[in-house]
Amino acid sequence: MRQAAMPAKTVSYDFTGRTLFLTGAGGGIPAAIAKLFAASGANLFLTDLHPDSLAVLAGELGDNTSLAIHPLDVSDPEAVTAAAEACRDRFEKIDYVVTGAGLYEDGTVDGMADEVWRRGIAVNLDGVFHTVRAGLPHMPDGGAVVNIASMAGHRGSFGHAPYSAAKGAVLALTRSLAQEVASRNIRCNAISPGLIDTPMVRGLMQERGGEMLNMTPLGRLGTPKEVAEVAAFLCSDGAAFLTAETIHVNGGVYIAS
Repeated sequence: MRQAAMPAKTVSYDFTGRTLFLTGAGGGIPAAIAKLFAASGANLFLTDLHPDSLAVLAGELGDNTSLAIHPLDVSDPEAVTAAAEACRDRFEKIDYVVTGAGLYEDGTVDGMADEVWRRGIAVNLDGVFHTVRAGLPHMPDGGAVVNIASMAGHRGSFGHAPYSAAKGAVLALTRSLAQEVASRNIRCNAISPGLIDTPMVRGLMQERGGEMLNMTPLGRLGTPKEVAEVAAFLCSDGAAFLTAETIHVNGGVYIAS
């Protein structure tokens, strides 16, 4: 397998005075998004189910008056509404909503308990709906929503039916929402990451790493930062005429399907 080129230098964005509402912030990709937006001057309202992961991320971001952390279960609609209101109270508005919270559990359909299915849908689909619905009333015209979907939403994923089914639905939700909020000049797009170097993917790589990399034209795993760069672009003025789209970030592996 050929040696792949290294990622390009970070593109600069200016989000000064803008506010990001981010779910699942303690995860690999959302944490990279938080760091990039912080470096671009944004106010950050970071949520996650696990307070410890939020505390670690806050420590990495340093002493920052433009940062707020908020423990949140995105499957709880009332809690999500309260979090969005807390973000508005702290920063006056929400310019960007990025739905990074996710749940990836193993198990085939033939032996799957109802609660496993419901839990996967509750986090990966209902959580996106709750978050976007709660954020919209506090978004000024010209804002942006970025939903983190997955290649699994296009191809399916053996042993991860709730996850892939929910992510496929997120793609449709994104397209529907884009039509509904276009009159406010709010754009809504999705990102479908492929094999990104995160804890979730490392387990898969132990089982099928060689096979998966051989199917990837660029011949390597992506990095969370590379997904974050796309999220920042979709929120930026550079994407002002881009809505209802899904951007694949997977090194070309999707064409191998």
